[in-house]
Amino acid sequence: MIGKFSFLLVFLWLLMAVSAFFIGEGANQVNLNLLLTPPGSEHLLGTDELGRPLLQRVVLGAQTSLMVALSVVVFSAMIGTTIGIVSAYYGGWIDRVLTKIIDVFLAFPGLLLAIALAAVLGPGIENVIFALVVVGWVGFARLARAQTLSLRSREHILAAKALAVPNYRIFYRHLLPLILAPLGVEATFGIAGAVIAEAGLSFLGLGVQPPEASWGNMIKEGTRYLLVAPHLVLAPGIALMLLVLAVNLLGDQLRDYLDVKGRHQHKA
Repeated sequence: MIGKFSFLLVFLWLLMAVSAFFIGEGANQVNLNLLLTPPGSEHLLGTDELGRPLLQRVVLGAQTSLMVALSVVVFSAMIGTTIGIVSAYYGGWIDRVLTKIIDVFLAFPGLLLAIALAAVLGPGIENVIFALVVVGWVGFARLARAQTLSLRSREHILAAKALAVPNYRIFYRHLLPLILAPLGVEATFGIAGAVIAEAGLSFLGLGVQPPEASWGNMIKEGTRYLLVAPHLVLAPGIALMLLVLAVNLLGDQLRDYLDVKGRHQHKA
């Protein structure tokens, strides 16, 4: 039941992100006659401090969060997985150097490093993606390295080496397919982390800037009217909470499904 509910919320998120392409300029059109209108039949979620419909703004915020999350996870996975596989496969001084680099990045709190990078680069969605990728590739690198260390001595890998198969083919035809499952689980948690990190940076004024919609900057703008119009904070806040919860629950279920040993013990 929880899994179906989580899947429904993620599907609704994707549907909102796609439908945002069909929202016109009405979402950014100022109408002072409707400012701080409470939720009702005409505006389901009410309007904000400039009279803009909050429902359409939430939908646009869903598109922003999806764009950032997918971009961050894809680039982080590509960079981190490549570094992790290369580090574990070659070993020696290459592994020592790359491991030290990973340790250096792990020494900094991820969100604080992203805040520092976003502050240096300036606000904007591209800079947010870059800052989160700089932070996010480390998890994929550690996981890919650990998985590759356990696989590089397998018979089919040794046979490919004996047949003089190029290393890049061994990486992407023999190693990568075997570690895709744990990387997929890591990606689901990466999506949830990227969504909440983007909202946090936008809330601090370092991410997406108005009039572009982001759940983070919508919450920031709504805090000034919390006592008179709480729906300005509740609508994007609840959307953010439900989405992160749903993605994390799906990640947990995917991890449990792929844990074959754990499933057998549970059945026993």
